[in-house]
Amino acid sequence: MTTGDELALTLAALSNPHRLRVLAALSEGGRNYVSRLAREIGISRPLLHLHLSKLEEAGLVRSQLELSDDGKALKYFEVCPFHLELTPEIVARLAPTLSEKSEK
Repeated sequence: MTTGDELALTLAALSNPHRLRVLAALSEGGRNYVSRLAREIGISRPLLHLHLSKLEEAGLVRSQLELSDDGKALKYFEVCPFHLELTPEIVARLAPTLSEKSEK
């Protein structure tokens, strides 16, 4: 993390229990496609897509579109390796780099 905006984006992505469950499921079970992941977590596919897009925007997951044997397009997601360390000193160092847009 090099900017306050990136820190804010990451913390916002991690602030939702559904997104934490998604990260946990992908960490434990490995990469997965949306329909199967939605069934495993117990949420709808549209809601899962919303949460996955927030996680992907924050750089916590990545996606890859693949074709199944029967020709269906499947979007697979997997966790990106990350390490988050948060201290008052890190917040103080990154706070001056926050842009106006992150205050909304």
